[in-house]
Amino acid sequence: MARTWRRVDGVLPLDKPAGMTSNAALQAARRIYNAEKAGHGGTLDPLASGMLPILFGQATRFSAWLLDADKTYLASVQLGVTTQTADAEGAVLETRPVQVDLQRVDEALARFRGEIEQLPPMYSALKIDGRPLYELARQGISVERTPRRVRIARLDRLGFSGTRLELHVTCSKGTYIRTLAEDIGGALGCGAHLAGLRRIAAGKLDIGQAIALDALASLDERARAGRLISADSLLAGLAEARLDPADSRKFCHGQCVGGGFGPGESYRVYADQGIFLGIGVGNEGGMLQPRRLVCGGGLENAATS
Repeated sequence: MARTWRRVDGVLPLDKPAGMTSNAALQAARRIYNAEKAGHGGTLDPLASGMLPILFGQATRFSAWLLDADKTYLASVQLGVTTQTADAEGAVLETRPVQVDLQRVDEALARFRGEIEQLPPMYSALKIDGRPLYELARQGISVERTPRRVRIARLDRLGFSGTRLELHVTCSKGTYIRTLAEDIGGALGCGAHLAGLRRIAAGKLDIGQAIALDALASLDERARAGRLISADSLLAGLAEARLDPADSRKFCHGQCVGGGFGPGESYRVYADQGIFLGIGVGNEGGMLQPRRLVCGGGLENAATS
């Protein structure tokens, strides 16, 4: 029997299990909701568990703001062992003795706080000449890569057992935690790889809001709908703009409105009755220029106010 897809709008904070790809988790959540359109807000490696925001319907229009947001992780780093992929899934390349104390660990961690440069790993989805690096790596090919500047906003030691290091990491878009683990091992002179990873926050979304797939599947339709949060929750860091009915109609039809808006500043835009309309950006004249609009209920209601 053919599945009947339906329109679903909103954000599902999903707790992805380890051992599952992000796309498989996305498709499973989509089937549970029978959602006709879905995406996710930032890939997690199969090794990793935790926060994977699933975006349905209109929420997919705002995925870029989530992808650009800082992410927070709990990372387990195995010292003394380097692997082909810099994580626990790769073949072991070298094993070395670990002779470090807490002082050396803390001194090494201090070197990685703030803005740093990372060399993207060969086992990554980053593309060169249209081909993902992992495809080349599997063929034994290594290519030159350009270091990328990333920001480590927080890097705290949660535990240290002599060969295992537990970390709390908040970082910018594009940061490879596998590479961070490997580089910390290099700084300590013993090598290391990422043994475990759990994402506990993505932007303003916290793991406390998330639900596992099996728990989601056990809910009835009303309860599942109640797990969804609104698309504008992804934009909580933006200033808010409220428009009267006349300006709401103009904004929804792609026209600039109002005045006194900061040039280049982005705003969450609402009709005066609280309906979310999308994102606007202040132009050089101080007017609010539509950048990303939502269609359907919010747009239609505002346009007919």
